This record gives sequence, C-alpha cells and structure tokens, in this order.
Amino acid sequence: MRIKQLESPSDRFDVVFPNGKEFDLVGFGLNAVDHLCIVPQYPRFDTKTEILHYEKLAGGQVATTVTFVSRMGLRGKYIGKVGSDEVGRFSLESLRSENIDTASVLVEEGARNQYAFIIIDKNSGERTILWERDRRLSFHGDELRRADICAGRVLHLDGHDYEAALRAASWAQDEGIPVVIDLDKVVPRSAELIRKVDFLITSSNFPPDFTGIADPIQSLLALREHCDGFLAVTLGAQGAMAVVGDSCVRFPAFKVHAVDTTGAGDIFHGGFIYGLLQNWSLDDIMSFANAAAGLNCTHLGARSGIPPLSEILQLANSGAHHP
Repeated sequence: MRIKQLESPSDRFDVVFPNGKEFDLVGFGLNAVDHLCIVPQYPRFDTKTEILHYEKLAGGQVATTVTFVSRMGLRGKYIGKVGSDEVGRFSLESLRSENIDTASVLVEEGARNQYAFIIIDKNSGERTILWERDRRLSFHGDELRRADICAGRVLHLDGHDYEAALRAASWAQDEGIPVVIDLDKVVPRSAELIRKVDFLITSSNFPPDFTGIADPIQSLLALREHCDGFLAVTLGAQGAMAVVGDSCVRFPAFKVHAVDTTGAGDIFHGGFIYGLLQNWSLDDIMSFANAAAGLNCTHLGARSGIPPLSEILQLANSGAHHP
C-alpha cells in the first residue's frame, strides 16, 4: 500500500487497515534470551570487573515489539524460530505467557536459540551487546506461510532474515497490509527491502551506514530518496527524528532515570504501531512511543519495564521532555 505523506506533525496517516483479520499485529523476526550483567563501569582491557546484578530475561527485536502490543490489550501473533535447547524453550514460553499467538513458531531441532550477553553501565544504563544467532534459525523455502504473515492488520519486520522478510513484505503489500520495519544494520538487499515497507524506523547508525553520509540529518534526507513511505530514526536519549514534508523534525525524549536501555528501540516500535492503529496524529504517536521507550529503560531487560497504558499516556501528555 502507499501511505499519505504528512506535511505537518499534527497530521494523521488515516491508514485504511484491512478488515476481518484475526490479529492487530503480526511480527516476523528475532527472538532472543538476554543475560544481563550490571557493572560499576564498562570494563577496560585486561581487567576484572565485579558483576553487581545478573538477570536472564527474554528479548529480541520483533518478539519484544509484539509483547508490547499484547500488553496494551491488542491481539499479537509472533512468527520466528527457536532452538530446541533450554534457551529456546525459555524464549517460547515467555511469548506464550504474554497471550501471544505462537502457533507459527518453528522449533529447529539441534539448533541453539539466539542469545546475548549484555553489559550494562550502572551509572548511565547504556549497554554493550554480545550476541550469537545459529544460522539454522533462518527461514528457508516454503517454511514461511503467506496465510500466517497476512493474518494481521499490521506486519512488523526486523529484516535480519532478509530473504524471508522480502517475501513477507511482498505478500503484505499484495493484500494491502501496512508494513513497519525496524532496521539496525545494512544487509545485501536493504535497498530492495526498504522499497517494500510503508513505515521505516531505523536505529541512528543505519542512515549513515546506508548512505555513506555522516551527518545525521543529511543522511536521513538522503535515505528518503530510497523510501516511498514514512521515515524516522530513533536517537536514544535524544528521542527520535522523522522526515515530515521536506525537512527533519525532532521529537524529544522524556526525562527518566535510565537503569538499562535494552529494548528501548523495540518498545518505541511497539508504541508507534499502537498509535498508528489508533489513528493518532504523528505528534501523539511519537510522544507515546518515546514515553513507552523511556519508561521501559527504568527497569532491567527488554520487556520488564513495559508499563500500563495509563502510565505511558500520563508521561506522554506531561511535557516532561529532555531539555
């Protein structure tokens, strides 16, 4: 589908969502299990650092976004692969416990589930991620089913399994289902994938990496030449920035005490999708997404800090932005 190009942050997208879908959101992409270690400060080479606190928690880009939408009271379906190991069972059970449909999740026998070790600086909440994903967790051939991908009013992707993501985006396009994508790295067919999505919301490093332009504003405007839909970038503590009309508009973050920034971008995408489904103005969508992401940073892990809808709305309407 082709979405309306906004001329002002006060505009609404007025998306016409397909009727008769079983789910509000179908997410196809990564799930993971995170081993989170809080340390006094990030360790230097050839030193020993005490772990102040450790947790094993579920995460992963798309899995976390679908979890957010489900906790907001909407119907979510997750499509992905888990390993047959204990970590995979932990990841799958975490999704089932959130009232998320997991009927299309495949268990890859003999594969180790994706996992990460996340080192979190106690003072800032900023983190460094060390991760591994077994190649057998990628989708191949006829493993991906069109009926599953097109079972929702919105499709959300992360593009890591890019061949399958391209197939999924094409199917959704054919059926008039808006496609949202969270891209944090450039892959061989990124340009083709970008053309098949309606809402492209990337990490801050993606526009410079893709365009070769270091300046954040100029790289985002250059990326606009490859994207026919809505384009935005998450900026961590600085909030987010989007292309509106012919310029870049900043949407400030909210003041919170950050404990851990893990999952903030994934929660932002969840907040964006929730606001999109409500047909809020862009201003309201971005405030809600920033508030949700900020509040999530006040707890450890990708999903532990997802607050009730009322709390997010209260912060979003408070005006308590970073200066």
